Amino acid sequence: MKAQEKVTKQFLLASDFDQTLSFNDSGLALSDMLGIRGFAEKAAGLSAVHLVQQGAELAYLLLHDPEYRRVRREDLIEVGKRVRLKQNLGLLSRLLESIEGYRFEYYVVSAAPEEVIRSALQGIVPESHIFGTRFRWHPTTGEIESIIRVPAGYGKVAVLEELRQNLSVSSDRVVYVGDGSSDVHVMLHVNRLGGLTIAVSENRYLTPIAERTILSEDGLSVLIPILEEIAGWDSAKIRSLFAAHGLVLQHWDKIRTDSLTIRQSALTPQGVAE
Repeated sequence: MKAQEKVTKQFLLASDFDQTLSFNDSGLALSDMLGIRGFAEKAAGLSAVHLVQQGAELAYLLLHDPEYRRVRREDLIEVGKRVRLKQNLGLLSRLLESIEGYRFEYYVVSAAPEEVIRSALQGIVPESHIFGTRFRWHPTTGEIESIIRVPAGYGKVAVLEELRQNLSVSSDRVVYVGDGSSDVHVMLHVNRLGGLTIAVSENRYLTPIAERTILSEDGLSVLIPILEEIAGWDSAKIRSLFAAHGLVLQHWDKIRTDSLTIRQSALTPQGVAE
């Protein structure tokens, strides 16, 4: 009798880049490299007036701001080399491939410039699996002529859905990892369709939406909710996997924090003496 073949469940795992796989924002890193001041203030101003989708502030500045108009493709590539990545991202990709019975197609979907992401993740994530802001460059001057695509806000949802359909992955087999307000739309979308969302920061808009929140300086940390929620592993099995690669989960605290402010009401409740 022929042995029954094991069924492999296919999943789409998509991750943001800035402050999700890295420690610093691409816009800040670029500004520091070029000696341009006030990036945070300019980005906050654009966000406050809702001129662009959250996360697309750098793309707007590169196209319209006089100080950033001098940026060329080679500048973005150089910034990618300087970006400080979280630990063990290469090992994360390899371990995702080793989970028996599961296949994870790993993509990066971010509003950061595509040149920055590709340079930073060279040898870790294939270029074909990176979807960032894509510019049209002038063939002679090297200036940015226009923006072809910005995966920010609803733009991330569009890219994610395109990937899901191309890979023929069902909506409940999507995992999205992000860190900030620009990930809210895509997380709401993934949650609605029954997928798994993971926040890697304590952003007050994101953590109430994400199914799981995990805080760590190690890129391998996102593997824990994936193994628990999707593969059904317990903590002992997860610790054994990490130990097999010379790693120890030294501090693993499962904490849920309620954050609130209590103020005096303008009205005095009935029956309560002043």
